[in-house]
Amino acid sequence: MLFNSYAFILLFLPAALTGHTLAARHGNRTAVLWLGLMSLAFYAGNGAAHTALLLGSIAVNYRIGRTLADGAGRGWLAAGVAGNLLLLGWFKYAVFATETLGIETGPGAAAARAALPIGISFYSFTQIAWLVDAASGRAGKADAPGYLLFVTWFPHLVAGPLLHHGETVPQFQRPASFRPDAESIAIGASVFAVGLFKKVILADELAPIADALFTPGAVSGAGAAGAWGGALAYTFQLYFDFSGYSDMAAGLSRMFGVRLPANFDSPYRAASIVEFWRRWHMSLSDFLRAYVYIPLGGNRRGRGRQYTNLMATMLLAGLWHGAGWTFIAWGALHGALLVLNHIWSARLPRVPGPIGRSIGWSMTMLAVIAGWVLFRAPDFTTAREVYAAMAGANGIGALPPARALLLLPLATGIVLAAPNMRQWMPDGALLLPGSTTPAPIALRWRPSVFWAVACFALLALALLRMSRASPFLYAQF
Repeated sequence: MLFNSYAFILLFLPAALTGHTLAARHGNRTAVLWLGLMSLAFYAGNGAAHTALLLGSIAVNYRIGRTLADGAGRGWLAAGVAGNLLLLGWFKYAVFATETLGIETGPGAAAARAALPIGISFYSFTQIAWLVDAASGRAGKADAPGYLLFVTWFPHLVAGPLLHHGETVPQFQRPASFRPDAESIAIGASVFAVGLFKKVILADELAPIADALFTPGAVSGAGAAGAWGGALAYTFQLYFDFSGYSDMAAGLSRMFGVRLPANFDSPYRAASIVEFWRRWHMSLSDFLRAYVYIPLGGNRRGRGRQYTNLMATMLLAGLWHGAGWTFIAWGALHGALLVLNHIWSARLPRVPGPIGRSIGWSMTMLAVIAGWVLFRAPDFTTAREVYAAMAGANGIGALPPARALLLLPLATGIVLAAPNMRQWMPDGALLLPGSTTPAPIALRWRPSVFWAVACFALLALALLRMSRASPFLYAQF
């Protein structure tokens, strides 16, 4: 079941909201139990065969976490973290490892790769953070139903954001969080409509342009114009797909009175690669910083160690995104770019003002686009061919299709000029606190006929175009 499906929008969501309204009348615990059951039903709709695996993972991690909170030794923490990594490794990386080692995998390898449990990367990392904080006394208390809901909370489970127990579990324990009201539903529905529009009208319409370039063998005859068109199409497809999911997740969660952490803050406006990672997949960046980079030593042991830690963290980020050498290379590229960014900032003077920011933005976007080619390409051969075509090895070639000539300028304008969701919603109305520059007053959401009509129009357009199932890109990672 996908957010961008008629079954979810017309059946699951109304049933979940109606049941939530009734359950909340009988207290917080009843509401938590109801939403936990609905989250499991949602997950089963995406892959019933793996629901038992999810429940087993939750049960084991909850038990180990409670044991650690009661003062158990670090051996329990090591066992718990290792168990999560082994589970993730078996399902996500076993085929990749055997192929890399040259071990014959047989005809079942492709089926095993396709059978990756949905959301396993997210719920594995979420529970590792829970165990680490439980061992250090920072996890707080959560009963079994609350922990189940924390891990399975359906708005985030498929493609994030990565939830942190310290932000989420206390919300499930506050009666005010589960008190349905018209404002919560109005805010949530508005943001959900915008996210659905991004996914269906923008991301899904850009997808065929990108697919035409990155299909193995297809790029060999592409000129520079077509190659840049395809690379930009994927750059914006991924942006609107992930941004759309983040908006929909935040909107859905707000309908039930729960605020999610910010996960997306116009990353293509960044003027450095450091700033890009503060804006892109913010919950993953926070996790990697808190549970990988800082434990490795962060920047506390000299610049050489800091750069090594950055590279190690970004290699892990690349591997987290996918079981393939192109993903590892993408992580290594971003690690190297972060190191260069820090060296540049430490040793070279900064160009001040708008000119300096424009130069920084141009360099950052070129690096990001180059990285997305690696990220999207099925293999290094295809990536090399795309880079060669973008560099003009095949000449200028024909212009991209008319769809690209229409969509790419529109996407560019939205990405660079339109207020993002964190800007057009009133401060604190939707997300957990986070600093960002608010939009002008006239562009901020408020209960009004204008916003009702505008959001309904976006929703209607998306529903009319929602003719086929289109999984979210980050659900594959």
